[in-house]
Amino acid sequence: MNEFAVSVKDLTRTFGDFTAVDHISFNVARGEIFGFLGANGAGKTTTIRMLCGLLMPSSGMARVAGLDVYSAYEQIKQRIGYMSQKFSLYEDLTVRENIEFYGGIYGLNRRQIRQKTAELVQYLGLEKQVDQLTRSLPLGWKQRMALSAAILHDPDIIFLDEPTSGVDPVSRRNFWLLIYELADRGKTIFVTTHYMDEAEYCHRLSIMKDGRIVELDEPRRLKERYGRETMQEVFMEIVNRKGEQ
Repeated sequence: MNEFAVSVKDLTRTFGDFTAVDHISFNVARGEIFGFLGANGAGKTTTIRMLCGLLMPSSGMARVAGLDVYSAYEQIKQRIGYMSQKFSLYEDLTVRENIEFYGGIYGLNRRQIRQKTAELVQYLGLEKQVDQLTRSLPLGWKQRMALSAAILHDPDIIFLDEPTSGVDPVSRRNFWLLIYELADRGKTIFVTTHYMDEAEYCHRLSIMKDGRIVELDEPRRLKERYGRETMQEVFMEIVNRKGEQ
């Protein structure tokens, strides 16, 4: 079995004359929390869309859960969970109804949906909210709901695109406790974030700039390399550096 959950070599995506992702290479180990950082427009979301089977690469190699992104993109979608930065659940359905709806999308039968709904409601601490309309919930609880939809079909790899954007610090911390629990259960977490304190929680980080990966290492080692106390300082030095290629 392939030891990597995600394996990428020289992955490239162009849009006309513009190169959004420029020959990037990296591997993500199974069970790893991998942080994917970069300023807006650096190429992060384009990369994630290619890895999730939503956008075909222009060139290069990528395998997700051992599957080739060119030929097995439909199978990849069944092996991954994806939580977008924009809340994507239905505001006029209850928590339970949203979970049941997404269970149907993932092809679960009624028995599986009932079982998964009960498991996720308990695991995410949504017992009191399960029959409330989604629109009535605070954003932090909505984020938990979105995560429940992403992991409903028990995927091996979970892509989280700025999952805590806009939520309060306590909710962000609680969400990361859930991320660690998922990793402890053997799930691979591929996460983007603009919060550099969250970047500290990742096992490894990559930092993109102008479509290329310019750094890739553990947070501790990056701070040592740049002689900085925090990842915020490291990140700002990297993205503000002139002529970095």
